[in-house]
Amino acid sequence: MIRINLLPHREAARKRRRDVFNVSLGVAALLGGLVAGAIFLWYQSEISVQQGSNSLLAVEITKLEGQIKDIAGLETEIAALKARQQAVEDLQSDRNLPVHLLTELVHQLPDGVFIAKMVQADQSVTLNGTAQSNERVSELLRNLGNNTPWFAKPELVEIVAGSITLPNKEQKRVSNFVIKVRLVRATEAEKAAAPALGASSPTASSPAKQ
Repeated sequence: MIRINLLPHREAARKRRRDVFNVSLGVAALLGGLVAGAIFLWYQSEISVQQGSNSLLAVEITKLEGQIKDIAGLETEIAALKARQQAVEDLQSDRNLPVHLLTELVHQLPDGVFIAKMVQADQSVTLNGTAQSNERVSELLRNLGNNTPWFAKPELVEIVAGSITLPNKEQKRVSNFVIKVRLVRATEAEKAAAPALGASSPTASSPAKQ
């Protein structure tokens, strides 16, 4: 006898496949959520670690900035102390400047040049004098600029032709001049004089030929 299955087996198979798909989809979604959650937690942990490191770095940077400010303050104090020390040394050396001024001026005056007036303001010296000729004035300028470490930057301010009356009532033409020159401090003059002294010192002579 032939048996015929009239049940809707195709619909049942389709329903089973659909249920299997839905279960697989749910399992995949669950696994995806678990993976995404794990990744999110890992990122949060890394962010927390980095934030802790940033906070530590911020604290250390603040400490370093404070130390840098302290060092800058110390450098300022050291510079101020050095400036005071230099000022004291300059004052001590300047006590003898008038002596050096007069001594060197006597040595550097050419014949036929006379100083009538001299004014010193700090390190600037103004010389008013009379010379027999313009050439004598030029010679004085060269001497003040080249022959002594105690004077620097001589400048001819004015030169005017004039005349003087000699004891025998004779009139003689002269040159009245005004020169400004800078008086060098003792420390600078000693430094400038050191190479000149070294160059002028006698060198060891070679053995004489027999």
